[in-house]
Amino acid sequence: MSRTPLIIDCDPGVDDAVALFLAFAAPDVFDLIGITTVAGNVNAELTARNARILRQIAGREDVPVYAGCQRPLVRRPVEADAFHGASGLGDMAVFEPAAPAAAGHAVDFLVQAVMSRPAGSVALAVTGPMTNLAAALALEPRLASHLGQVVAMGGARSEGGNITASAEYNIYADPHAAQVVFEACRDVVVLGLDATHQVRATDDRLAAIAAIPRPAAKAAAELLVFANRVERELVGGTASPLHDPCTIAYLLAPQLFTTRPCRLSVETASPLTLGHTAVEFRLKSPDEANALWVSAVDAQGVFDLLTERLARL
Repeated sequence: MSRTPLIIDCDPGVDDAVALFLAFAAPDVFDLIGITTVAGNVNAELTARNARILRQIAGREDVPVYAGCQRPLVRRPVEADAFHGASGLGDMAVFEPAAPAAAGHAVDFLVQAVMSRPAGSVALAVTGPMTNLAAALALEPRLASHLGQVVAMGGARSEGGNITASAEYNIYADPHAAQVVFEACRDVVVLGLDATHQVRATDDRLAAIAAIPRPAAKAAAELLVFANRVERELVGGTASPLHDPCTIAYLLAPQLFTTRPCRLSVETASPLTLGHTAVEFRLKSPDEANALWVSAVDAQGVFDLLTERLARL
């Protein structure tokens, strides 16, 4: 079976880290041609370093890391270090990775990597603010029709927001970029809080990951322990949602997810509801849809997949 060329655009980030480990653990499925990083959960310098740390832990220095945009398109930067720790990687001991970032900017890499391959062949998982992708679309408008499947974590409908009352963090951090992406791209698979809040790192699921005697699994367990502590202290819950790994899980096992076509737009003008995702299912024709909204997830299936893959890494 031929492997899917894949780029992961991310802002590591605790849950981005677990998403990267899941992708690193699937070399039989993905030809992981690059990781692009962006300012988001922490600043751009840290997200690029963190991606290289995670790459080294996983023993996947073959995958290049390209540093990208250092701030949102329009708004002031909004970080989420309260949820990810000052380093972005919770309590994990951080270090300067042995291998540097690749030469060149993430936006240039995105354009070159996609446009130099056959149309529809390169998949893109977006687990942070959409700044890099929006900038790439501005640089090369043909990118929208040349990309393969785009799977993004962002937004909320019935669940409300997790950074404001009506906005999810990834969209809120750069709402203008998200709107550019949804206006340009068709059939983006979107995993909002409605889906990811169904996928929780319960004690038994976390114990199964912690029992795997592999460096990446141990790191993932440590990160999820931190996320669960933050969930208890800041949110009042007990088990943290597994947001970003759902993008990679979807690419590996789409049968675990239920989707509905929708018209998705992002609020960019209102100070009160900035970053709100308007998800409209009532379409007059199928042509009005620009996204597939994930409405339901087999949560245990996602954790089984994660556990099985981490045991291989």
